[in-house]
Amino acid sequence: MEIRILPSNIANLIAAGEVVQRPASAVKEMLENAVDAGASKVTVVIRDAGRTLIQVIDDGCGMSPDEAVLCFERHATSKIASAQDLEAISTFGFRGEALASIAAVAEVTLRTRREGDPVGCQVEFADSKHLATVETACPKGTNIAVRNLFYNVPARRKFLKSDAVEFKHIVEEFTRVALTRPDIAFTLTHNDKDIYVLRPAKSLKFRIRDLLGPGMVDKVVDLEAETTVIRINGFICRPDMARKTVGNQFFFVNGRYFRSPYLHKAVMRAYEELIPEGAVPSYFIYLQVDPHAIDVNIHPTKTEIKFEDDNIIFQILYACVKEALGRNSFGANLDFEAAAAPQMPVMGRNFDDYRPQEYNPSLDFETDYNPFDTPAPGAEAPREYPLPTGGLLDKRQDYGKLFESETVPMSAILVVQNRYIVAPARGGLMLVHIRRARERVLYERFLKAIQAGGHVSQTSLIPARVTVGVENRLLLEEHAAMLEKMGFDITPFGTDTVVVNGVPDGCASDPDRVEALVQEVLTVLAEDHTSLPGMFESAMAEKFARAAAASGRPMTSSLEAQRLVDTLLSCDSAEYTPRGHKVITVLSPDELEALLK
Repeated sequence: MEIRILPSNIANLIAAGEVVQRPASAVKEMLENAVDAGASKVTVVIRDAGRTLIQVIDDGCGMSPDEAVLCFERHATSKIASAQDLEAISTFGFRGEALASIAAVAEVTLRTRREGDPVGCQVEFADSKHLATVETACPKGTNIAVRNLFYNVPARRKFLKSDAVEFKHIVEEFTRVALTRPDIAFTLTHNDKDIYVLRPAKSLKFRIRDLLGPGMVDKVVDLEAETTVIRINGFICRPDMARKTVGNQFFFVNGRYFRSPYLHKAVMRAYEELIPEGAVPSYFIYLQVDPHAIDVNIHPTKTEIKFEDDNIIFQILYACVKEALGRNSFGANLDFEAAAAPQMPVMGRNFDDYRPQEYNPSLDFETDYNPFDTPAPGAEAPREYPLPTGGLLDKRQDYGKLFESETVPMSAILVVQNRYIVAPARGGLMLVHIRRARERVLYERFLKAIQAGGHVSQTSLIPARVTVGVENRLLLEEHAAMLEKMGFDITPFGTDTVVVNGVPDGCASDPDRVEALVQEVLTVLAEDHTSLPGMFESAMAEKFARAAAASGRPMTSSLEAQRLVDTLLSCDSAEYTPRGHKVITVLSPDELEALLK
């Protein structure tokens, strides 16, 4: 086997595979370079989710003609000069691989001018080759345009996701950089449409509001602590605002975004018993530590950090989050100075003006009904339903529908706490789990809709406007066709909001429940769908059915219960949910007798 040195262009392609994984990777590197250059204004122009064009324009320090060519060489950097500099990195970039990697897989045009230079220069690269350098008139700063990304690596271009998915990743990288520097103006444009126009913000809270909407600012509380090891500040979400949708979880250290499942556990532990299982709070946590106490050079994309003592950081962060929650009365907060006796709240003199009016609900019931009465001669008794000898709902047996032609008296069906339906069966008592029954019905309905289309949408009397954020709006847009098939009528409203005009038949349509349903839908869509061919439709139908059933409207009448059971028993499989949970059972007289012993 012969050992050889790879040509520089092939070596650059290999390096590009680590640094430039998708269009968002190039956006991240170029944005960080612009911030490191001291820019006060940065504009990002995207076309076709980065496939056709990625352009980043800044008003930073600019470069000389020689530097403009040299910056495309591997390991060319102005950030470090010695090994000691690696121990105190204070900038985003430092390896000098970004532009070399981008130029290896795209056509790049760079225009730049320094403050005192009369003219600027234009440099062109493609396939790691320097094509030309010419003088040009241009404003101070740097304007770099990346065209036809992966044009010379067809396999990489082939495996890019849809435009909606790729642009969602670009928005993620843009958001992370914008959150590190609220003092810088940022603009993001996609296909000639402004997505973000961010002016310099007075504070981090204003930048969060501009990026994620005023609703997000209303959901957070301040976080702050300082020790000899670390300084922590930022914002954490109120427990009641935690959602199952993963998103808006940000860690920054010394102004750099990073991911840390370990520190995420510290935050989640502080929220224990305050949020439902599966819910995740939003947080924006900024750490300041001695640069010598961290290593930022452990990952090609610089998104992972190694702390000198992770355990100490974990404990301090946990205590800081716990204290902030307790200080805002969201968790246990011991006050050793308070008197032992409980303190009664002090009422204002106008308290009685705000006292709620007494509410006496009116009850509608049959005054002449006696459950022990026997039917009069000639009267038709309530229908009893056959108890099968084999499988409970084996279609091959004469089980039939629960209600065929007769109208069952309202008294024959009971709805218990909006959780169970109880109905008489021949030789026993039938129990139906309402949420699971809805899940089974919706699963089969959604599966047929995804495969063939034509599901019924329930139009809301008052359309619900839901703020979901730019990334999630793009996610809904990507799956719009499938959502429409299943009965959702969702239209974009601005860049970060949608209007829900209709939901699948059977789902609650009041604004609060619609918002909860949209959050559940986003949770499903955000999951990594890697099912085998032919299983995708079933997996999506099952997840959507679970989400829709959880947000179903309360069952208010026996007639509605009758319809649900009728529909359930017409399903191809009614005994279990798609996940294998029991939906319906029949208790025999012997089983009922055993319960009363």
